[in-house]
Amino acid sequence: MDTASVVSSYRRYAKVYVFGLNPGRRQAVQRMDLKSGQRVLEIGVGTGLSLPLYPPEVEITGVDLTAEMLEQAQRRVDLLGLNNVQLHLMDAQKLEFPDNSFDKTVAMFVASVTPDPVAMIREMKRVTRPGGGIYILNHFSRKGSFLSLAEKALSPLSHLLGFEPLFYLDEFLERAGMGGAEDIPIRPFGYWRLLCLQKKGGRPDPNPPRRGGR
Repeated sequence: MDTASVVSSYRRYAKVYVFGLNPGRRQAVQRMDLKSGQRVLEIGVGTGLSLPLYPPEVEITGVDLTAEMLEQAQRRVDLLGLNNVQLHLMDAQKLEFPDNSFDKTVAMFVASVTPDPVAMIREMKRVTRPGGGIYILNHFSRKGSFLSLAEKALSPLSHLLGFEPLFYLDEFLERAGMGGAEDIPIRPFGYWRLLCLQKKGGRPDPNPPRRGGR
């Protein structure tokens, strides 16, 4: 899977994308425990399905790789009058923001879409202020499960699907340097999981993600 295949896939999905209805989006925003005046970066904002979930007194910056997705997101912003949102066409693997620009960064259903998820996490860490929070919401495969067999069969079609079906949690944590992140299963099935990590250094976050897995 490469950047061109991702863009091509999500151009097709732009007008019908509803995956964000997953309950994990609301749980991710709640878990961030946002305070007035904080700055949040949402990676892969897509059609903006999560944007109404954020408090209006928080500054939201959304980025996405696909212009057609951002057009849908901008329509949502305009329709709902979300004056706290700015949208940018940008590659999550090469963010154009200065270091330590945001209090929280979040990527919802994006890690297995990004050709190089390790580069995405590295960029998220870079632009998050010391003591800030990093949040990853994604599906993760379970080794030895029946579902993982189906995901393995679909894996060669990732360039057509626009995401990597076979995506193991332990391998992602190790490669992305997210050891110690809190691992929260999203009900009802726990197939989707929310990872919460506090960036080290600086003044501690008053509402940090708890350490340790579940």
